[in-house]
Amino acid sequence: MSVESTAFSEQPFGSAEAARPFDALGKAYEDAYAQIPERLAAVDWLLARLPERARVMDVGCGTGRPAADLIAAAGHDVTGYDVSHTMVELARAQVPQARFELADVRNLPQAPGQWDAVTAFFALLQMSRTDLDATLARIAGWLAPGGLFAFATVPLDAEDVEVRWMGQTLRCTGYPAPTYGRLLREAGLDVVHEHLSVFHPDFPGAHPEEHLFIHARKPGGPAVTPHSLTGPPPLPEG
Repeated sequence: MSVESTAFSEQPFGSAEAARPFDALGKAYEDAYAQIPERLAAVDWLLARLPERARVMDVGCGTGRPAADLIAAAGHDVTGYDVSHTMVELARAQVPQARFELADVRNLPQAPGQWDAVTAFFALLQMSRTDLDATLARIAGWLAPGGLFAFATVPLDAEDVEVRWMGQTLRCTGYPAPTYGRLLREAGLDVVHEHLSVFHPDFPGAHPEEHLFIHARKPGGPAVTPHSLTGPPPLPEG
């Protein structure tokens, strides 16, 4: 992603605006990002720890691949949500063993303790910081004791900036990388892994992107030992 300016306006981030670039890209998005090693590793981390027939929510499910597809293929009950009609239709066609719904995560009803795991891979970039903070806190509340959260984003110290990406214009918001771990700890989760990496999307003219991956767990289940993956050392907690 490349930031072009600081600006649209202070109008709220809407579902239709968030969906627009993904409706336009369709499967090209999957093709460009399918092989992110850290996302595949995050799915492996979940699969090694989930109970049988776990209830897993995939926030911003995209085309259903690879995350929902791999988790559902392992025998888990996956429900994916996305604001893009095109993405939901692709996911339903490609991953029939999971359920996919057109919905904005900000509008989902409260479901305290109802999910064994939640994934959110690059799904929370198109909202205000207020909504981002609230969404991370709600996700923590949705997890059952011992529940797992696999999260990825592009660390970006800005709010409501215009970004040119894969030929589309987006309005994006983010935080510096260390802030996300703090927010999740404040929401009551134990952060067991933080990792910064660089990925080059397979798309003409695409630039390398910095990605942040976080694995977190809600207290109350079997202990999880922090671990490292190949690559840079974990981020500092401060």
